[in-house]
Amino acid sequence: MKAFWNNKLIAESSETKVIEGNHYFPPQALNKEFFKPSDTQTSCPWKGKASYFNVVVDGKLNSDAAWYYADPKPAAAEIKGYVAFWKGVEIRN
Repeated sequence: MKAFWNNKLIAESSETKVIEGNHYFPPQALNKEFFKPSDTQTSCPWKGKASYFNVVVDGKLNSDAAWYYADPKPAAAEIKGYVAFWKGVEIRN
């Protein structure tokens, strides 16, 4: 699977995990130059506390476009550290 934003490949992996329709990419699949930490956090009842990255490509900012669970609840242990996308990030096969 490949993740694109602003016509740039920002992540690629053949080993994503699909949960609730979202592809979660392993951390090593990210092109780290495009990811900046965000202070945003949210909570999911069964996955736990999510943290976010801003995606920055060619000077354009997509705030909180990627999220991950650094310390998920046991039910979501398989996606620990994996990153999913929204806000216009295109996932292609």
